[in-house]
Amino acid sequence: MAGFPFRVLMMGKGPLIVLPSNRPWLSVLALAAFLFCGCGAAPAQQFSADLAIARDGGAAAPAGKVHVFSEKVRIETPEFAGGFFLIDGAKPAAFFVRPAAGIFMDARQSSRLTRILVQVDPGDPCRQWQAMASVAGVADQGDWRCERVGEETIEGHRAVAYRAVSASGQEIFGWIDPVHKFPLRIKTEDGAVITAQNVRDEPQPAQWFEIPPGLRKFDPQALIHQIKQSDVWVAHENDSQSPHP
Repeated sequence: MAGFPFRVLMMGKGPLIVLPSNRPWLSVLALAAFLFCGCGAAPAQQFSADLAIARDGGAAAPAGKVHVFSEKVRIETPEFAGGFFLIDGAKPAAFFVRPAAGIFMDARQSSRLTRILVQVDPGDPCRQWQAMASVAGVADQGDWRCERVGEETIEGHRAVAYRAVSASGQEIFGWIDPVHKFPLRIKTEDGAVITAQNVRDEPQPAQWFEIPPGLRKFDPQALIHQIKQSDVWVAHENDSQSPHP
């Protein structure tokens, strides 16, 4: 190894480690450290798509937009024009956010989209669908079952088709893009077909996937409880129990 200057490192009371100090060797070591620490992991999935829905075999109609940042999903639909849905598949959790009203709330069963348009395991999408159904408060006891039924091309993307059956026996079909780990198409039990069209791989603003600061959480159950404790509710109860002429 003549011709190379050496650097000597003392590791505590252990043996001496002698390393060549020239730049090529340092570059190799830096690359090895980079790969070993996992710093070369793939970046988080970021993409958006237009939503379309078709019913009873009719033509598809626009149904909003979906934005994805890793396991977080933002859904905007015409039916809820005053707000948007935020889904965090890692927690899991789903919220409906109304910035103009200054509130957000648990999405619960306000939209079935929060239960199916989530990032999934392409080999077992039922696990995440079951988790989101539980978050929504769907009364299902037991595990979902997914059966792979084939492959198709949806909107120019390869998709793995699954038949999914909930614990209560409800059935949906899902076509999962294994690259984006996301449903490109869902056929619900009532025959509606929801499709993610024009998938665009593009950076998504991180703040789109967070509840804006300053919003308060609205709890409908707490409001009902508060009303029941009020004089108005007591008076109503007394009136309803009074005999009527």
